[in-house]
Formats: sequence, C-alpha cells, structure tokens
Amino acid sequence: MFDTSMLLPALAIVYGIALYCTYRVLLTYRTAQGAIAWIVGLLAFPFLTLPLFVLFGRNRFSGYVRARRLGDRSLNHLLSQFESQASSIPGPGHEHFSDELQVLCQLAKQPFTSGNQCHLLKDGEAIFEALFDAMEDARDYILMEFYIVRSDKVGQRIKSVLKRKLAQGVKVYFLYDDIGSVWLPRGYLRELSHAGAKVASFGNGNVRRRRLQMNFRNHRKLLVCDGRVGFLGGINLGDEYMGAPIEQTSWRDTHCRIIGPAVLGLQLAWLEDWNWAASTLPELSWEPASGGGDQEVLILPTGPADQFETCALFFLNCINNARQRIWITSPYFVPDFQVVNALQLAALRGVDVRIIIPEKPDHQIFRLAAYSYLVQASRAGIGIYQYQPGFMHQKMVLVDDRYAAIGTANLDNRSMRLNFEIMALSTGADFIRETRTMLETDLSRCRRMTAWDYRDRSVLFRLTCRAIRLLAPVL
Repeated sequence: MFDTSMLLPALAIVYGIALYCTYRVLLTYRTAQGAIAWIVGLLAFPFLTLPLFVLFGRNRFSGYVRARRLGDRSLNHLLSQFESQASSIPGPGHEHFSDELQVLCQLAKQPFTSGNQCHLLKDGEAIFEALFDAMEDARDYILMEFYIVRSDKVGQRIKSVLKRKLAQGVKVYFLYDDIGSVWLPRGYLRELSHAGAKVASFGNGNVRRRRLQMNFRNHRKLLVCDGRVGFLGGINLGDEYMGAPIEQTSWRDTHCRIIGPAVLGLQLAWLEDWNWAASTLPELSWEPASGGGDQEVLILPTGPADQFETCALFFLNCINNARQRIWITSPYFVPDFQVVNALQLAALRGVDVRIIIPEKPDHQIFRLAAYSYLVQASRAGIGIYQYQPGFMHQKMVLVDDRYAAIGTANLDNRSMRLNFEIMALSTGADFIRETRTMLETDLSRCRRMTAWDYRDRSVLFRLTCRAIRLLAPVL
C-alpha cells in the first residue's frame, strides 16, 4: 500500500529541484522564449520537465578546453603563430578596410589567408572519391571529425583505407560524436584502435566530466591530411550521403576541398576538439602549405563555448551587410526572431533574399515549422524555395558577389546556440562564381512557396505548424 506520508516530502524535493533549475535558467538563459518555456514547464509540470531538463536544459559548455578563449598555453601559442601570418584582409585605416570582414575575423579568432584553392564537390560520389584520394595520398597523418559515422559500405571503405594507411606508418586520429554515431558498433572502433588509430568520442568531454546531456553535439564534418589539404561541408560518413535512394528520396549535398594555408585553420579547430575529447595534443605540421591558388579564405568555427553566439552573429552579419543578394541553403529552417527580422529588413531594402529548403526533409517536424514563416516571408518579399528532387542537405551562404561560405551550420537554434559547427568563407571570384552557378541550378529545381501554401491548409495544419514553431528554441 502506498505510504501517503511520503508524498509531501517527495513533492517538496521535486519542487525544490525545479526551483533550483529555474534559478539556473534565469542566470544562464540565451533566449527569452527558451527561458520562459523551461520555467513554465519546470513549475507547472516538474515530473515531466525535470528529466527533459537533465537531457536538454544546459545551455553552456563550461568544461570545454577553449584553445584561444581560456588560456591553454600550447593551443594559444599555436593560435598566435597562425595569427602572425600575413592576413590578406587590410586592417583599420586602410582604404580597403572592411568592417564586415573584420567582424568575421574577430568571431573566428583567425585571419583570412591568401594563396588558397577552394573547390566545390557536389554530391556523394564526387565527394567521397575526393576524400578517399586525399587519405590515400597522406604521408604523415590523417585527422577526421564527423558527426555521423556508420558501419555500412561507406563506413567499411573508410575503415579499410585507414587501416591500410596505418600499416604504412601514417598516424590516424578519428573523432566522432557519440550521439550522432550512436548506432556505430563498438567493434568498428575497436578494430581501428587495434590497427593503431587514436579514437575519441566528443561526447561531453572526458570520462571524468561526462554528464547525461543531449545538447552540445559536435556537428562538424572535416578531414585534414598532412596539414596541406582539408575538407568540410555537409557530408557525414554513411551510404545515404552517396545520393542513393533512401525511402525514395535522393540526397543532395555539397562539400569543399581546400588546399593552402587555410587548412591550418581547419586543423586548429580539429585540435581544439581533440584536446577536449582526448586530453592530448598530437604533434602536427604547422608550416603553411602553398596552395598555388589566389583565394582568400577564413575558417570560422562556432560553438556554445564561444564568448559570443558566434554562429548567430555570423548569419546576422551576412544578412545585414548584403547589398544585392543573400542566398542561403539549409535543410532546417527554424530561425529565431532576430534572423527573421534581419531577413525582412534585407528584403525591404531591395536585397534578393532566397532561402532554399528541402521539399522532402528527413524530419517532418522541420518541414511543418518552415510553413509557419511563409506569411512573414511573403509580406517582405523573402523567397522561400523548396528543392523538389530529393533531400537537400547542403549548408551554403552567398552574399552578393563578394563572398560565399560553406560548412555545417543550419538556420536553426541548434546550430546557432547548441552545436559545434564550422564554416569556410572565400572571397575568391572563381569560388563565388562556382557557388552562384551551382545554386542557380538548384533553384531551377525548386518551387517557390507562397503565403497561400500555409493559408489554404486546414486549421489543424496551421495550428500544428504554429505549435511546432514554439519549439524553435530547442529544435
């Protein structure tokens, strides 16, 4: 028989914990919407909300060893060494000084570097062949960092290449996210370890600091070989990224290959993450490689350990400084009010604002949330385009004909405030032209959405879209 005498103390404990969590929310919240949602849930439904708060509630990544933020001497020395290279962007007082680009350098804590080659790789087959070729050509070390790793055909081929390179004496460092790669068999990782690879899970830091926490995922996807060639973009390591039909939906993605000094920026971002996950600093090459190109490139890592909301400020800086066009591709379009307002202002001042999202998403909740923005978008002249042939997963930004960016960041709260992301930005005319041509081809395969796509639907559909949009702070 249930002992009712224990009910009151139990309730007191639960509400006491809920009040403490409310106190933590008030001290550390980043958005008012998210704070209000947590506080209402904690006080009104503590038994339901407290477990969710344990999983999703923290909004600071306080334990992360921040290479250029909190003073690790070895990593700070590497950053200072990298920053001492001649930046290709003029400083204050120069006639060509650009506040816009200097802001991006400040956010990245890295300089623009010149003499790079950047080339877009479109869709799975071309991307994976380039990745495999670079790994096969590695002579000293291979640095890998991916959100999702699968033990399918692609994953097995990756493992085979890495084991062969290890046998040749090449060092391999393999970093993965334990939530994104939750279905990766432990045997896959043990096989790599036994072959000599250094393997680490980003998780939530090392074992001593692990907590049960679903936020703060490492969403970066990058590969660096010998400090000379690097890759980043939307591709994870799985068969679906090859573009093969998955539930009758083909995958559309883009990656970027970089050769030149900017690769050290990718390497530095990787090292920061590896130091957090494995508490070691491998010996790597820091001599800038000659890229034989003429592109100016900035590597912009972003994450919840940053002093600022770096990813959100990156998008706002791009939107607010666009003069002719701002085209953004993102599979997940659930922006906060600041980004929505910035997009509206850009459209109202005559900028060609286009957002490309998939018509066939991998998660329906994001598709429904996107519909709730259509009325606001249409009123301001913002074009929201649905890519028709399949699931469009690429993440790109084109600002006028001045610069283009590619990487892992989406237009949602998770990328802007909760995930570790990375973008590469190029001011090279060839790269910009290549990006614009590719996006024009994608747009030709899109359907422009209108306010009537939302207004003509049932009341239940519209209510569902609006309700899901309330979840934007945690999506």
